[in-house]
Amino acid sequence: MKVVSLFANIGVAEAYLDDIGFDVVLANELIPRRADLYSKIYPTTNVICGDISNKNVLQDLIDASKKLKVDIVMATPPCQGMSTAGQQKKDDHRNNLIIPTIEFIKNISPKYVFIENVPQFLNTSIIFQGSEIGIIELIKQELSLKYHIEVNVVDAKNYSVPQTRERAILLLSKKTLKERWTIPTAYERLVTLKDAIGNLPTIDPFIKDVSDLELYKIFPDFDKRKKAALKISKWNNPPRHVKRQIVAMMYTPTGKSAFSNKLFKPKKENGDLIKGFPNTYKRQNWDTPAYAVTMDNVKISSQDNVHPGRLVGKDSKGREIYSDPRVLTLYELMRVMSLPGDWPIPENTSEAFLRRIIGEGIPPLLVKHIFEQLKN
Repeated sequence: MKVVSLFANIGVAEAYLDDIGFDVVLANELIPRRADLYSKIYPTTNVICGDISNKNVLQDLIDASKKLKVDIVMATPPCQGMSTAGQQKKDDHRNNLIIPTIEFIKNISPKYVFIENVPQFLNTSIIFQGSEIGIIELIKQELSLKYHIEVNVVDAKNYSVPQTRERAILLLSKKTLKERWTIPTAYERLVTLKDAIGNLPTIDPFIKDVSDLELYKIFPDFDKRKKAALKISKWNNPPRHVKRQIVAMMYTPTGKSAFSNKLFKPKKENGDLIKGFPNTYKRQNWDTPAYAVTMDNVKISSQDNVHPGRLVGKDSKGREIYSDPRVLTLYELMRVMSLPGDWPIPENTSEAFLRRIIGEGIPPLLVKHIFEQLKN
């Protein structure tokens, strides 16, 4: 079946679709840098770069979809205007992108529609034709005549993804079809962070505000461990942090925040103690799925970002020290996001760019299981 991907970004969501027999023949992305990378990862897909709320771009998408005889629309509009991790501004223009999406669906009349967003999507209102209306109410008002509409909130951890990530998923099936597209039954076993990255070696972070001499005094095996990490993947590169953050995390046990340390609490550059939430400067747990990956995944100071670590011994004063006082590497994040190990990312892609993109995406293994349900 042929798929069009709206708000495609660099194609995180569709990473497995070709493997299970779905052909993403057309994609739309607003930002040229992302559209260009999408084309490199998926060279056979026709990519239209532009704003879907622009009438000319929308018409180009409609014409191309009809020509290519698209069966399924996959729409993953930006969630920053609704996400609890964002500012949740009521007038955020990105919330209105559902309007041209609905117009697109009405024009090409696909067999099935997949719409994904944050759970707050279900309770968000926008202005449509001069009146305030809930997004879900609008979708039902405009599309329920032709489509069965199934509204769900699912957690990716229940579908083999080693990450807790709740998403709103709408599945639309044309009423002329015999079968409806439904969400698959949740899996019984959770995939933990240990399952995902527990077999990867310890990596020491690079300390960017000290001399090489001091770096090797703190991490005498830095070069050896970096070499072993990069042998696994180019993207398994040691993250870069400042010394005061690294020291705080070295004395922070698995699953705990550095704010609970008695001696090594997070500090500012001038030595003053930092005030913060208990889910920041925090190590993850090994025996549960990871916390949701955010766009700000390069900072120790952001929420639930730090590697779980392992107890490696005690210092001269008998205080326990833990390994990996750092955020997850990009390669580890890819595993947590359930991206395939052979995903063909060009070697010269910016790591900072990829980190942010991955934090925006829906885990592709969740998408795969939902599309497999349709295939079955």
